[in-house]
Amino acid sequence: MNDTDVFDLAVIGSGGAAMAAAIAARQAGKTVGLIEQATLGGTCVNVGCVPSKTLLAAAGARHSAVGNPFPGAPTSAGPVDLGALVGQKDELVGRLRQAKYADVATAHGFEIRPGHARFTSEDTLVVNGQPVAARAYLIATGADPADPGLPGLEEVDWLSSTTAMELTALPESLVVIGGGYVGMEQAQLFAHLGARVTLVGRLAPAAEPEVADALRGVFADDGITVVEDRAVAVETVDGQVVVVTRSGQRVSGARLLVATGRSPRTATLGLDVAGVKTDGRGFVVVDERQASSNPRIFAAGDVAGGPQYVYVAAATGRAAALNATAAAGARPAVVDYTGMPGVVFTRPQLGSAGLTEAQALEAGYRCVCRVLHLVDVPRALANGDTRGVVKLVADAETGRVLGVHAAADAAGELMLAATYAIKAAMTVDEVADTWAPYLTMAESLRIAAGLFRTDMPTSCCA
Repeated sequence: MNDTDVFDLAVIGSGGAAMAAAIAARQAGKTVGLIEQATLGGTCVNVGCVPSKTLLAAAGARHSAVGNPFPGAPTSAGPVDLGALVGQKDELVGRLRQAKYADVATAHGFEIRPGHARFTSEDTLVVNGQPVAARAYLIATGADPADPGLPGLEEVDWLSSTTAMELTALPESLVVIGGGYVGMEQAQLFAHLGARVTLVGRLAPAAEPEVADALRGVFADDGITVVEDRAVAVETVDGQVVVVTRSGQRVSGARLLVATGRSPRTATLGLDVAGVKTDGRGFVVVDERQASSNPRIFAAGDVAGGPQYVYVAAATGRAAALNATAAAGARPAVVDYTGMPGVVFTRPQLGSAGLTEAQALEAGYRCVCRVLHLVDVPRALANGDTRGVVKLVADAETGRVLGVHAAADAAGELMLAATYAIKAAMTVDEVADTWAPYLTMAESLRIAAGLFRTDMPTSCCA
């Protein structure tokens, strides 16, 4: 990237949205430059998806040994070497950062410049004080764990989801504030590694009630104490962190982990002088084309306030790049969120695709639902673990599948089939009559669809 170059697209950031945008623009024959002020790769590979899921896999392996349902094949699990696990995680992160980011940039022919980017006017971007000229700009700076600003929190050496994955010694006990997907994953991660864990907050607040209830039972089985109340203050008493809730409950632990959402990285970009509007939380306001209030500046990924999944970041990045460089043609590129899946990587996983029952009713559907308990799924019986449910939401008028939600082993894998069914506008009858391989968890989708015909019991393969 030379200072004299004029790029078709200058991208601030190097995570999922940025990389997808750069690749899409290069495939359209456009010139691209990326600017990254920190570590190449953004949230997903460095501090999000990859590191958390590899540590969750390690914790799950230990927990499977502890809770083995097959007494004829005894297993055991001792104390963990967290430093070794974190080292293994860091090695994987470094390898993927090189292979999936640095090498990909080289292959597609765009350079990544280190430095801090900020706008000094509506059409001027500078990087470390030097102007970078471009016909269009894309903000893809992502988000960081949010600080909830609780009284007393500033006096505590609290952990975020990022710093928790840098620990080299397992805390004896841990309090987690936040019952969303990050809080649930982190709580179960440390509990399965052997820590005593208390979670403060509403568990799985966005999940279907039946799915959230299933996870409550699992957390109780895991020995995780769940206090479904709002944290209002933090104290330190006799070397322990104490979290005070709205109802006056007090829970304590050796360490505190805060997982109460994420904040956009926009504070130092100079968006005010660039004429870029943000919402009350600082996220860039965009239209369906991913364009900001400045027609030359686009935004994509977490910083644009959409669903915070890396595949959503990539989809919005691609759309933004095509629209910003006029490569989309007469019809703008837009992201279709129909059937969008989501997975929480607890054990069992929480998976969802499409609308919840409440969302369907709010959208004006007259909907009908069925809930399948895993005790009626042969795969779950064979696994020796029938904790969980699968819920289907359908349009009562047409039978079309509107949403699929599950707490189940491999629920994330089930959601791919669910997304296809929703995108293809399949009815519950069509799902029930579609081939499903026997003794798979994915078969639960076919079995659940069959409940719309009858609630009478069926044979294993019927």
